[in-house]
Amino acid sequence: MTTVDLPLLPLGPGRDLSAERGVECPGDLPPASDPGLVARARAAKEALGDRVFVLGHHYQRDEVIEFADVTGDSFKLAKDAAARPQAEYIVFCGVHFMAESADILTGAAQQVVLPDLAAGCSMADMARLAQVEDAWEALAEAGVADAVVPITYMNSSADIKAFCGRHGGAVCTSSNAEVALEWAYEQLPDVEGGAKVLFLPDQHLGRNTAVLQLGLSLDDCVVWDPRQPNGGLTAEQLRDAKMILWKGHCSVHGRFSAEVVDELRATIPGVQVLVHPECTHEVVTRADLVGSTEFIIKTIEAAPAGSSWAIGTELNLVKRLAAAHPDKRIVFLDKTVCYCSTMNRIDLPHLVWALESLVAGTVVNRIEVDPETERWAKLALQRMLDLPGRSSRD
Repeated sequence: MTTVDLPLLPLGPGRDLSAERGVECPGDLPPASDPGLVARARAAKEALGDRVFVLGHHYQRDEVIEFADVTGDSFKLAKDAAARPQAEYIVFCGVHFMAESADILTGAAQQVVLPDLAAGCSMADMARLAQVEDAWEALAEAGVADAVVPITYMNSSADIKAFCGRHGGAVCTSSNAEVALEWAYEQLPDVEGGAKVLFLPDQHLGRNTAVLQLGLSLDDCVVWDPRQPNGGLTAEQLRDAKMILWKGHCSVHGRFSAEVVDELRATIPGVQVLVHPECTHEVVTRADLVGSTEFIIKTIEAAPAGSSWAIGTELNLVKRLAAAHPDKRIVFLDKTVCYCSTMNRIDLPHLVWALESLVAGTVVNRIEVDPETERWAKLALQRMLDLPGRSSRD
Protein backbone atom coordinates (compact mmCIF):
# COMPACT_ATOMS: atom_id res chain seq x y z
CA MET A 1 0.00 0.00 0.00
CA THR A 2 1.10 3.58 -0.61
CA THR A 3 0.90 5.99 2.28
CA VAL A 4 0.93 9.76 2.10
CA ASP A 5 2.56 11.85 4.80
CA LEU A 6 0.42 14.65 6.14
CA PRO A 7 2.05 17.97 6.99
CA LEU A 8 2.41 18.82 10.65
CA LEU A 9 1.11 22.37 10.59
CA PRO A 10 3.04 24.84 12.77
CA LEU A 11 1.48 27.02 15.42
CA GLY A 12 -0.30 29.99 13.92
CA PRO A 13 -2.67 30.66 11.03
CA GLY A 14 -2.30 28.45 8.04
CA ARG A 15 -4.13 26.53 5.36
CA ASP A 16 -3.53 23.22 3.67
CA LEU A 17 -6.85 22.16 2.22
CA SER A 18 -5.27 19.09 0.60
CA ALA A 19 -4.47 17.69 4.03
CA GLU A 20 -6.67 15.22 5.85
CA ARG A 21 -7.55 17.93 8.32
CA GLY A 22 -7.92 21.41 6.87
CA VAL A 23 -7.61 24.55 8.93
CA GLU A 24 -10.14 26.78 7.22
CA CYS A 25 -13.00 28.04 9.38
CA PRO A 26 -16.26 28.29 7.38
CA GLY A 27 -17.12 31.48 9.22
CA ASP A 28 -15.63 34.60 10.77
CA LEU A 29 -12.86 33.77 13.21
CA PRO A 30 -12.52 36.55 15.81
CA PRO A 31 -9.13 38.23 15.87
CA ALA A 32 -6.92 37.37 18.84
CA SER A 33 -6.70 41.09 19.56
CA ASP A 34 -10.44 41.37 20.22
CA PRO A 35 -10.67 42.70 23.81
CA GLY A 36 -14.15 41.22 24.17
CA LEU A 37 -13.17 37.58 23.63
CA VAL A 38 -13.43 36.58 27.28
CA ALA A 39 -16.85 38.21 27.63
CA ARG A 40 -18.03 36.60 24.39
CA ALA A 41 -16.91 33.14 25.55
CA ARG A 42 -18.72 33.59 28.86
CA ALA A 43 -21.87 34.81 27.15
CA ALA A 44 -21.90 31.91 24.68
CA LYS A 45 -21.39 29.32 27.42
CA GLU A 46 -24.13 30.89 29.51
CA ALA A 47 -26.52 30.93 26.55
CA LEU A 48 -25.88 27.23 25.87
CA GLY A 49 -26.13 26.24 29.53
CA ASP A 50 -26.21 22.48 30.16
CA ARG A 51 -26.46 21.83 26.42
CA VAL A 52 -22.68 22.21 26.15
CA PHE A 53 -19.86 20.51 28.04
CA VAL A 54 -16.35 21.90 27.50
CA LEU A 55 -13.37 19.59 28.02
CA GLY A 56 -9.86 20.98 28.50
CA HIS A 57 -6.75 18.83 28.22
CA HIS A 58 -3.95 19.63 30.67
CA TYR A 59 -1.72 20.84 27.82
CA GLN A 60 -4.14 23.56 26.67
CA ARG A 61 -3.47 27.26 26.97
CA ASP A 62 -4.61 29.00 30.18
CA GLU A 63 -7.01 31.17 28.18
CA VAL A 64 -8.82 28.00 27.09
CA ILE A 65 -8.57 26.08 30.37
CA GLU A 66 -10.44 28.97 32.02
CA PHE A 67 -13.61 27.91 30.18
CA ALA A 68 -13.29 24.15 30.63
CA ASP A 69 -15.95 22.44 32.73
CA VAL A 70 -13.44 19.68 33.49
CA THR A 71 -9.72 19.21 32.87
CA GLY A 72 -7.71 16.04 32.61
CA ASP A 73 -5.82 13.69 30.31
CA SER A 74 -7.34 12.35 27.12
CA PHE A 75 -9.03 9.23 28.47
CA LYS A 76 -10.35 10.88 31.63
CA LEU A 77 -11.94 13.60 29.52
CA ALA A 78 -13.55 11.11 27.14
CA LYS A 79 -15.04 9.28 30.14
CA ASP A 80 -16.21 12.58 31.62
CA ALA A 81 -18.00 13.34 28.37
CA ALA A 82 -19.68 9.92 28.38
CA ALA A 83 -20.90 10.64 31.91
CA ARG A 84 -22.77 13.74 30.68
CA PRO A 85 -25.48 12.25 28.41
CA GLN A 86 -27.64 15.36 28.84
CA ALA A 87 -25.07 17.53 27.04
CA GLU A 88 -25.95 17.90 23.36
CA TYR A 89 -22.55 19.29 22.48
CA ILE A 90 -19.12 18.17 23.68
CA VAL A 91 -16.52 20.83 22.87
CA PHE A 92 -13.16 19.09 23.16
CA CYS A 93 -10.22 21.43 23.67
CA GLY A 94 -7.50 18.95 22.87
CA VAL A 95 -6.46 17.20 19.66
CA HIS A 96 -8.11 15.09 16.98
CA PHE A 97 -7.65 11.58 18.41
CA MET A 98 -9.06 12.76 21.74
CA ALA A 99 -12.21 14.06 20.11
CA GLU A 100 -12.54 10.74 18.26
CA SER A 101 -12.41 8.86 21.56
CA ALA A 102 -15.08 11.15 22.99
CA ASP A 103 -17.30 10.48 19.97
CA ILE A 104 -16.82 6.72 20.40
CA LEU A 105 -17.76 6.78 24.08
CA THR A 106 -20.63 9.29 24.02
CA GLY A 107 -24.20 8.73 22.91
CA ALA A 108 -25.41 8.84 19.32
CA ALA A 109 -27.36 12.03 19.97
CA GLN A 110 -24.32 13.88 21.28
CA GLN A 111 -22.11 15.85 18.91
CA VAL A 112 -18.39 16.32 19.49
CA VAL A 113 -16.76 19.54 18.31
CA LEU A 114 -13.03 20.24 17.90
CA PRO A 115 -12.57 24.04 17.74
CA ASP A 116 -9.66 23.78 15.27
CA LEU A 117 -9.45 20.75 12.97
CA ALA A 118 -5.71 21.28 12.59
CA ALA A 119 -5.20 20.36 16.24
CA GLY A 120 -3.64 16.98 15.63
CA CYS A 121 -0.98 14.83 17.26
CA SER A 122 2.33 14.13 15.57
CA MET A 123 2.68 10.86 17.47
CA ALA A 124 -0.75 9.60 16.42
CA ASP A 125 0.03 10.54 12.83
CA MET A 126 3.17 8.39 12.89
CA ALA A 127 1.05 5.24 12.71
CA ARG A 128 -1.34 5.21 9.76
CA LEU A 129 -3.75 2.36 9.22
CA ALA A 130 -2.26 1.43 5.83
CA GLN A 131 1.21 1.23 7.40
CA VAL A 132 0.00 -0.93 10.28
CA GLU A 133 -1.88 -3.26 7.93
CA ASP A 134 1.28 -3.59 5.84
CA ALA A 135 3.24 -4.42 8.98
CA TRP A 136 0.71 -7.07 9.98
CA GLU A 137 1.02 -8.70 6.54
CA ALA A 138 4.80 -8.72 6.94
CA LEU A 139 4.48 -10.30 10.39
CA ALA A 140 2.29 -13.00 8.84
CA GLU A 141 4.86 -13.64 6.10
CA ALA A 142 7.52 -13.97 8.79
CA GLY A 143 5.34 -16.56 10.53
CA VAL A 144 4.85 -14.60 13.76
CA ALA A 145 1.50 -12.79 13.36
CA ASP A 146 -0.37 -15.58 15.14
CA ALA A 147 1.78 -14.93 18.20
CA VAL A 148 1.28 -11.14 18.24
CA VAL A 149 -1.19 -9.16 20.34
CA PRO A 150 -1.47 -5.49 19.25
CA ILE A 151 -1.68 -2.85 21.97
CA THR A 152 -2.15 0.79 21.07
CA TYR A 153 -1.58 3.79 23.28
CA MET A 154 -4.59 6.06 23.74
CA ASN A 155 -2.67 8.63 21.67
CA SER A 156 -3.67 7.00 18.38
CA SER A 157 -6.35 7.43 15.75
CA ALA A 158 -9.70 5.66 15.97
CA ASP A 159 -8.83 3.37 13.05
CA ILE A 160 -5.67 2.17 14.83
CA LYS A 161 -7.72 1.45 17.95
CA ALA A 162 -10.17 -0.44 15.70
CA PHE A 163 -7.30 -2.43 14.16
CA CYS A 164 -6.31 -3.58 17.64
CA GLY A 165 -9.91 -4.45 18.41
CA ARG A 166 -10.19 -6.60 15.27
CA HIS A 167 -6.95 -8.44 16.01
CA GLY A 168 -7.59 -9.33 19.64
CA GLY A 169 -5.74 -6.39 21.14
CA ALA A 170 -6.57 -3.47 23.39
CA VAL A 171 -5.91 0.18 24.16
CA CYS A 172 -3.78 1.42 27.05
CA THR A 173 -3.00 4.70 28.77
CA SER A 174 0.27 5.80 30.31
CA SER A 175 -1.29 4.90 33.67
CA ASN A 176 -2.22 1.31 32.90
CA ALA A 177 0.30 0.29 30.23
CA GLU A 178 1.89 -2.21 32.64
CA VAL A 179 -1.44 -3.94 33.30
CA ALA A 180 -2.32 -3.89 29.59
CA LEU A 181 0.97 -5.53 28.62
CA GLU A 182 0.60 -8.17 31.32
CA TRP A 183 -2.87 -8.90 29.92
CA ALA A 184 -1.52 -9.09 26.36
CA TYR A 185 1.15 -11.66 27.23
CA GLU A 186 -1.53 -13.84 28.83
CA GLN A 187 -3.74 -13.92 25.72
CA LEU A 188 -1.86 -16.60 23.77
CA PRO A 189 -0.69 -19.13 26.37
CA ASP A 190 -0.31 -21.97 23.87
CA VAL A 191 1.98 -20.15 21.44
CA GLU A 192 5.44 -21.65 21.29
CA GLY A 193 7.88 -19.22 22.85
CA GLY A 194 5.08 -17.11 24.30
CA ALA A 195 3.09 -14.15 22.99
CA LYS A 196 4.61 -11.05 21.47
CA VAL A 197 3.26 -7.49 21.60
CA LEU A 198 3.09 -5.01 18.75
CA PHE A 199 3.04 -1.69 20.61
CA LEU A 200 1.67 1.36 18.80
CA PRO A 201 2.55 4.17 18.22
CA ASP A 202 4.95 5.34 20.98
CA GLN A 203 8.12 3.31 21.17
CA HIS A 204 9.26 5.03 24.36
CA LEU A 205 6.19 4.23 26.48
CA GLY A 206 6.33 0.65 25.22
CA ARG A 207 10.04 0.22 25.92
CA ASN A 208 9.94 1.93 29.33
CA THR A 209 6.99 -0.16 30.47
CA ALA A 210 8.39 -3.45 29.18
CA VAL A 211 11.87 -3.00 30.63
CA LEU A 212 11.28 -1.03 33.83
CA GLN A 213 7.97 -2.51 34.93
CA LEU A 214 7.75 -5.98 33.35
CA GLY A 215 11.43 -6.87 33.66
CA LEU A 216 12.12 -7.49 29.98
CA SER A 217 15.53 -6.61 28.60
CA LEU A 218 16.33 -4.06 25.93
CA ASP A 219 17.35 -7.00 23.75
CA ASP A 220 13.79 -8.31 23.98
CA CYS A 221 12.62 -5.16 22.17
CA VAL A 222 12.92 -4.37 18.47
CA VAL A 223 11.74 -1.28 16.62
CA TRP A 224 9.53 -1.58 13.55
CA ASP A 225 10.26 1.27 11.15
CA PRO A 226 7.31 1.66 8.74
CA ARG A 227 9.55 3.46 6.26
CA GLN A 228 11.82 0.44 5.85
CA PRO A 229 11.07 -2.80 4.00
CA ASN A 230 9.80 -5.36 6.54
CA GLY A 231 10.19 -2.67 9.19
CA GLY A 232 13.95 -2.88 8.88
CA LEU A 233 13.89 -6.23 10.71
CA THR A 234 14.72 -9.80 9.78
CA ALA A 235 12.37 -12.73 10.34
CA GLU A 236 14.79 -14.02 12.97
CA GLN A 237 14.68 -10.72 14.87
CA LEU A 238 10.89 -10.82 14.83
CA ARG A 239 10.82 -14.41 16.06
CA ASP A 240 13.23 -13.62 18.92
CA ALA A 241 11.54 -10.38 20.02
CA LYS A 242 8.99 -10.10 22.79
CA MET A 243 8.16 -6.44 22.13
CA ILE A 244 7.80 -5.05 18.61
CA LEU A 245 7.84 -1.29 19.10
CA TRP A 246 6.43 0.99 16.43
CA LYS A 247 8.85 3.75 15.47
CA GLY A 248 6.81 6.65 16.80
CA HIS A 249 7.32 9.21 19.53
CA CYS A 250 5.97 12.38 21.10
CA SER A 251 7.60 15.45 19.58
CA VAL A 252 7.47 17.19 22.98
CA HIS A 253 8.58 14.46 25.37
CA GLY A 254 11.23 13.25 22.95
CA ARG A 255 13.07 16.57 23.31
CA PHE A 256 14.12 16.06 26.92
CA SER A 257 17.71 14.91 27.31
CA ALA A 258 19.76 13.02 29.86
CA GLU A 259 22.37 15.77 29.73
CA VAL A 260 19.92 18.38 31.03
CA VAL A 261 18.89 16.02 33.83
CA ASP A 262 22.54 15.78 34.88
CA GLU A 263 23.02 19.56 34.62
CA LEU A 264 19.99 20.32 36.79
CA ARG A 265 21.10 17.83 39.45
CA ALA A 266 24.46 19.62 39.54
CA THR A 267 22.95 23.11 39.84
CA ILE A 268 19.84 22.58 42.02
CA PRO A 269 20.64 20.78 45.29
CA GLY A 270 18.12 18.10 46.15
CA VAL A 271 16.11 18.49 42.94
CA GLN A 272 13.77 15.63 42.15
CA VAL A 273 13.26 14.78 38.50
CA LEU A 274 9.67 13.89 37.56
CA VAL A 275 8.97 12.82 33.97
CA HIS A 276 6.32 11.33 31.73
CA PRO A 277 6.94 7.78 30.40
CA GLU A 278 6.81 9.11 26.82
CA CYS A 279 10.34 10.41 27.46
CA THR A 280 13.30 8.44 26.13
CA HIS A 281 14.65 5.48 28.07
CA GLU A 282 17.82 7.44 28.89
CA VAL A 283 15.81 10.24 30.51
CA VAL A 284 13.39 7.93 32.33
CA THR A 285 16.21 5.87 33.87
CA ARG A 286 17.79 9.06 35.22
CA ALA A 287 14.53 10.34 36.74
CA ASP A 288 13.41 9.94 40.34
CA LEU A 289 9.74 9.45 39.48
CA VAL A 290 7.96 8.48 36.26
CA GLY A 291 4.23 8.62 35.61
CA SER A 292 1.25 9.90 33.71
CA THR A 293 0.08 13.50 33.56
CA GLU A 294 -2.33 12.86 36.42
CA PHE A 295 0.48 11.21 38.40
CA ILE A 296 2.69 14.26 37.87
CA ILE A 297 -0.03 16.61 39.08
CA LYS A 298 -0.83 14.52 42.18
CA THR A 299 2.87 14.19 43.02
CA ILE A 300 3.41 17.96 42.99
CA GLU A 301 0.23 18.57 44.97
CA ALA A 302 1.43 16.18 47.67
CA ALA A 303 5.05 17.41 47.70
CA PRO A 304 6.27 19.28 50.79
CA ALA A 305 6.82 23.02 50.76
CA GLY A 306 10.38 23.97 49.89
CA SER A 307 10.98 20.92 47.69
CA SER A 308 12.57 21.32 44.25
CA TRP A 309 11.30 19.66 41.09
CA ALA A 310 12.39 19.41 37.46
CA ILE A 311 9.42 18.25 35.37
CA GLY A 312 9.61 16.66 31.95
CA THR A 313 6.26 17.17 30.27
CA GLU A 314 4.45 19.81 28.19
CA LEU A 315 5.28 23.40 29.16
CA ASN A 316 1.73 24.71 29.64
CA LEU A 317 1.17 22.19 32.41
CA VAL A 318 4.56 22.81 34.03
CA LYS A 319 3.95 26.57 34.11
CA ARG A 320 0.46 26.01 35.56
CA LEU A 321 1.87 23.76 38.29
CA ALA A 322 4.58 26.31 39.13
CA ALA A 323 1.99 29.09 39.43
CA ALA A 324 -0.29 26.95 41.59
CA HIS A 325 2.52 25.90 43.96
CA PRO A 326 4.69 28.96 44.69
CA ASP A 327 5.94 27.26 47.87
CA LYS A 328 7.89 24.78 45.74
CA ARG A 329 10.64 25.32 43.20
CA ILE A 330 9.44 23.92 39.89
CA VAL A 331 11.58 24.12 36.75
CA PHE A 332 11.15 22.85 33.22
CA LEU A 333 13.33 19.96 32.07
CA ASP A 334 14.49 21.66 28.89
CA LYS A 335 16.60 24.65 27.93
CA THR A 336 14.14 25.85 25.31
CA VAL A 337 10.40 26.47 25.06
CA CYS A 338 8.61 23.19 24.47
CA TYR A 339 4.89 23.71 23.87
CA CYS A 340 2.88 21.16 21.92
CA SER A 341 2.34 23.23 18.78
CA THR A 342 -0.74 21.38 17.57
CA MET A 343 -2.38 21.31 21.00
CA ASN A 344 -1.79 25.05 21.17
CA ARG A 345 -3.82 25.63 18.02
CA ILE A 346 -6.92 25.61 20.18
CA ASP A 347 -6.94 29.24 21.24
CA LEU A 348 -9.60 31.60 22.55
CA PRO A 349 -10.68 32.86 19.09
CA HIS A 350 -11.38 29.28 17.91
CA LEU A 351 -13.22 28.44 21.13
CA VAL A 352 -15.37 31.57 20.87
CA TRP A 353 -16.11 30.84 17.21
CA ALA A 354 -17.14 27.26 18.00
CA LEU A 355 -19.35 28.26 20.95
CA GLU A 356 -21.01 31.19 19.18
CA SER A 357 -21.70 28.95 16.17
CA LEU A 358 -23.50 26.51 18.46
CA VAL A 359 -25.54 29.35 19.94
CA ALA A 360 -26.55 30.29 16.39
CA GLY A 361 -27.62 26.68 15.73
CA THR A 362 -24.65 25.67 13.59
CA VAL A 363 -22.46 22.71 14.59
CA VAL A 364 -18.93 23.34 13.30
CA ASN A 365 -15.97 20.99 13.11
CA ARG A 366 -17.95 17.96 14.22
CA ILE A 367 -15.83 14.85 14.79
CA GLU A 368 -17.60 11.64 13.75
CA VAL A 369 -16.21 8.11 13.74
CA ASP A 370 -17.88 5.77 11.26
CA PRO A 371 -19.94 2.94 12.82
CA GLU A 372 -17.64 0.07 11.81
CA THR A 373 -14.52 1.80 13.12
CA GLU A 374 -16.39 2.79 16.26
CA ARG A 375 -17.51 -0.81 16.85
CA TRP A 376 -14.01 -2.27 16.85
CA ALA A 377 -12.37 0.70 18.58
CA LYS A 378 -14.96 0.51 21.36
CA LEU A 379 -14.14 -3.20 21.76
CA ALA A 380 -10.44 -2.38 22.20
CA LEU A 381 -11.33 0.33 24.72
CA GLN A 382 -13.66 -2.02 26.58
CA ARG A 383 -10.89 -4.61 26.88
CA MET A 384 -8.82 -1.92 28.58
CA LEU A 385 -11.68 -1.01 30.92
CA ASP A 386 -12.04 -4.68 31.84
CA LEU A 387 -8.38 -5.01 32.87
CA PRO A 388 -7.93 -6.33 36.42
CA GLY A 389 -7.01 -3.34 38.53
CA ARG A 390 -5.03 -0.22 37.72
CA SER A 391 -1.35 0.61 37.74
CA SER A 392 0.08 2.13 40.91
CA ARG A 393 1.24 5.00 38.72
CA ASP A 394 -2.31 6.14 37.97
